[in-house]
Amino acid sequence: MKAIAVFCGASAGKDPVYAEQTKLMGASLGRKGFDIIYGGGHVGLMGVLADAALAQGGRVTGVITEHLLAREVCHTGLSELHVVPSMHERKVLMAQLSDAVLCLPGGYGTLDELFEMMTLAQLGHDHRPIGILNTLGFYDHLLRHLDHLAKEGFLRREHRDMILVEEDINSLIDQMDDFEPMPVTPKWM
Repeated sequence: MKAIAVFCGASAGKDPVYAEQTKLMGASLGRKGFDIIYGGGHVGLMGVLADAALAQGGRVTGVITEHLLAREVCHTGLSELHVVPSMHERKVLMAQLSDAVLCLPGGYGTLDELFEMMTLAQLGHDHRPIGILNTLGFYDHLLRHLDHLAKEGFLRREHRDMILVEEDINSLIDQMDDFEPMPVTPKWM
């Protein structure tokens, strides 16, 4: 694992702990020499992540859409910046540039990116580690819903269990770094 796609919010959220944990995550990834691939923004948790990694000498690559670039939400101090026409192309390029996925708190865009990667893994098209930093239990409701999907027969337990979830930053990074993908063959009930 060398390059990690990080999905997180363009907002910092209400509790300052979200930004604090994101700052610690960015600093840790930067110090450990991981390349960060993210949405290219300077706002919210995205900006906190990028600034913290860059301050530790980390390499941070942004992938931003033309629309968001025009709205001036782009981080101007990145190691590299890619500008793409659409959100779809943004997700594709982020996936191509990374070999792991890390999800921090965020909104619709973060969930869209996370679910696309989980779907690709479920279908056997992708075998990279997918980690969720569950700051303040942010993803507890979502994780319970995924358990419900498995209980009700809409999601195989092996697909639910492929997501690495931790509240501790270093433990999550270590798990992702040690990840051994199991070949997932889709079975539709």
